[in-house]
Amino acid sequence: MEYLDRRVGLVNDRLESLVEAVEPPELAAQLDHVALAGGKRVRPAVTVLACEAVGGVPADAVDFAVGIELVHNASLVIDDIIDRSAVRRGTPSAWEEFGYGPAIVASDGLLGEAFALFSRNERAMRIVAEAMVELGEGEATELVARPENEAEYMELARRKTGVLFRAAAELGAVAGGADAFTVESLGDYAERVGVAFQIRDDVLDATADADALGKPTGQDAEMDRPSLVQVTDLSPSAANDRARRESDRALSALSAADTDDVDAVDYLQDLAEFVVVRER
Repeated sequence: MEYLDRRVGLVNDRLESLVEAVEPPELAAQLDHVALAGGKRVRPAVTVLACEAVGGVPADAVDFAVGIELVHNASLVIDDIIDRSAVRRGTPSAWEEFGYGPAIVASDGLLGEAFALFSRNERAMRIVAEAMVELGEGEATELVARPENEAEYMELARRKTGVLFRAAAELGAVAGGADAFTVESLGDYAERVGVAFQIRDDVLDATADADALGKPTGQDAEMDRPSLVQVTDLSPSAANDRARRESDRALSALSAADTDDVDAVDYLQDLAEFVVVRER
């Protein structure tokens, strides 16, 4: 784990320095509450590992990794407002801590800081902009058009979660100077990982202990929010099987990419296998 901890540490250090420099101090405190309250840092880890997998070095990808984490956190702030979820990562959610208005401002602040990091690279800007369009479409779809079958759910999961994972990997590959085919292959890998991650999230919401999970459980059923378990009536075990299928497809896409760093690829493989068994 030291290998991965060092890379996540680079992201955390850059994230802390960025938040500390935000003005005014009140906004900095709000961004600190959201972005530095913990989190698995899965997406930025994917960015750094993808960069290394194609021959880059971690420092090349840190700003993009921080940027994708900021975009992710901005989306969580809005998710918690929509869901009226008072807890995030074991602490009060942004709206619960600061109120609705400041929470929305914090989300905007996170996005602004993120795009400042992406702005030096046209390909990065395009990758993230496309991901955010799909993310917004996914969020809107969830609110107004509940999926009615597994295929519709899978498309929603791709938009809600898979596209940011895809962007994370593609950003890393771009930072590492990968060719277009490898950027696409790593994006396919990460999108599948993201969908598996979302399916496992649905299962944990239905089955896990809230204290162990660090956020309320049973939210999908309470909010009548579409999850794979709710939409299809699949058992948690069968839903986990769907997640494993996505994980297997992710590994297949990863194997097609032109990579040359064995350690980074090993960790990307481990991630695809971990997301379907995680307990948080």
